[in-house]
Amino acid sequence: MSEERTRLVRWEDPSVTALAAKGRTGLAYLRAIADGTVPPAPIQFTLGFELSSVEEGQAEFRLTPGEHLCNPMGAVHGGVACTLLDSAMSCAVMSILDERHGYATVDLTVHLTRGISPQSGPLRAVGKVLHRGGRIVTAEGRLLDEQERLLAHATTTCMILERPPQ
Repeated sequence: MSEERTRLVRWEDPSVTALAAKGRTGLAYLRAIADGTVPPAPIQFTLGFELSSVEEGQAEFRLTPGEHLCNPMGAVHGGVACTLLDSAMSCAVMSILDERHGYATVDLTVHLTRGISPQSGPLRAVGKVLHRGGRIVTAEGRLLDEQERLLAHATTTCMILERPPQ
């Protein structure tokens, strides 16, 4: 049997992050997360990725994969790529919304084009808004390695919703 490995994950109260959205546009809220003013969502701590940049209509996350993200075959689990792309595309959508609106993902399609391993090095997930209608926003995402090779790509459809009162 191989040597046991452990990983300690700490996160902050997710209600603090959620409450910080109140009164902020989506872009201002995401910039506060990116600059550390507001704590990131617990999933970011769990998987080890970070919001590295956000502009109106675009968001980028970074992750350096480790063996703790591997599936039983020793490759990084495809769900990690899916989570990174979903995060990048959803935050791109959030970045174009005012302080009264949020979103809900209604469709997500991911295409895995290249294997990812713990040796793949730093990864970059970039999400961009393609179209905004009155209630529906579509976005695309690309997961790239340091050599700009495409590891996965995705599309999403999000519905614009009124934010609940907090």
